Amino acid sequence: MKAQKQIILGIDPGLATTGYAFIKETKPNIEIIDYGIISTPAKMEFSERLKKIHQDLKLLIKKFKPQVIVVENIYFAKNAKTALQVGQARGVILLTAILYKLPLYEFTPLQVKQAVCGYGQADKCQVQKMVKNILKLKEIPKPDDAADALAIALTFLQSKNYLNKAK
Repeated sequence: MKAQKQIILGIDPGLATTGYAFIKETKPNIEIIDYGIISTPAKMEFSERLKKIHQDLKLLIKKFKPQVIVVENIYFAKNAKTALQVGQARGVILLTAILYKLPLYEFTPLQVKQAVCGYGQADKCQVQKMVKNILKLKEIPKPDDAADALAIALTFLQSKNYLNKAK
């Protein structure tokens, strides 16, 4: 794995909105290439929503050519139906990464908070402020899912030395 000028794709999985962020490490800086969301309308048939996530993600991968994909590992169960749907969207995202033969890393929300804020119980606002500070942005990135995707990509950068040693 290259240490410099590596393009990382961070993904915050969701069915209605999947956040994505492409960042490039150009030591000593981190450059944002692009970020945003893949949106699927609630009125769209479920299978079509999954297909749209896959197709849009494929286009983004072809356009920005990341070397690594980092996905948030969801582990909540407040609403079983929502958790199942997000899990299925996440499965489509993981399969897309596998089809492109890209290295895939997964981090829990706790790991993201620890890497970005240094505190595993940080709230969403604290994470967003730290993303803004780390990336030297004038404002907190919007929408929230895209800001989360930036945090996930940053988590990989914070953790990659450890990940390389663990292999």
